Amino acid sequence: MFTFERKIDLQYVRAILFLTFYNFEIMLNFERKGNGKETFVLLHGFMENLSIWSDMEHHLSKDFSLLKIDLPGHGQSEILAEVHTMELMAEEVKKVLDNQHVEKVHLLGHSMGGYTSLAFAEKYPNSLKSLTLFFSTYFPDDEEKKQQRIKSYRIIKDAFAHYVRAGIPNLFNPNERDILEGKIEIALETALSTNNLGALACVKGMVERTDKKHILENLEAKILVLAGKHDNAVKTDMMIKHLPDRTNIKSYILDCGHNGHWEKPGICAEIINTELLHNLPKKLVL
Repeated sequence: MFTFERKIDLQYVRAILFLTFYNFEIMLNFERKGNGKETFVLLHGFMENLSIWSDMEHHLSKDFSLLKIDLPGHGQSEILAEVHTMELMAEEVKKVLDNQHVEKVHLLGHSMGGYTSLAFAEKYPNSLKSLTLFFSTYFPDDEEKKQQRIKSYRIIKDAFAHYVRAGIPNLFNPNERDILEGKIEIALETALSTNNLGALACVKGMVERTDKKHILENLEAKILVLAGKHDNAVKTDMMIKHLPDRTNIKSYILDCGHNGHWEKPGICAEIINTELLHNLPKKLVL
């Protein structure tokens, strides 16, 4: 059986020494934008960074004050551990909120950011006004998915650029790849800028994820789910089918792949604006 090696890389050692010596409270890079009364925290996905929201943020309501965060090992945020569990990343996000003196937020997470958001909701439920799963899932990895991640780990370790160039285009709607060529190129550039050691730490963390359906069953805050009809990374139909039947949960299936922030930024923002600030019918397919 394959297991992740525990050999400590020098970069991890440097990161640990850096943390110990300086004892900095905030280790994540973040940006704030806008002066709205509602703080809206945006967490990117695997091999992304806070720049991915540039298309969608222009369509978001001015009532939001955006707080965009680079998760550990991504963008300008340091690698914090050999394994970036979703719980560890959620704790670091909470440190940012505390530093910014923000008590309650609307939290959105794309893909891996969604896993982190669920971990945040589990640990800090009273800090949430709403939780948005943005092309993400509450299901843990099944055995097939775990094996895919183990294979990905090996390729990222030995041939990072090849992994990125082979995989990123498949995350977009196959019926619109020609139209989305420019967005795919941006996604490739973003992924290639990721520290491969940071990516490896997150792969290990994602494999360790557990089932979070109980979060959706019990969280009192509003829950919004945006999913893609052509998402190759998430089992959309199964996820939507098994959503708890609660009045605080709304779901939408869009005609796109895994990256609604690039594929359908205007539609995504319109749904978010209306749902988080107003109200709409329970289930829609767009």
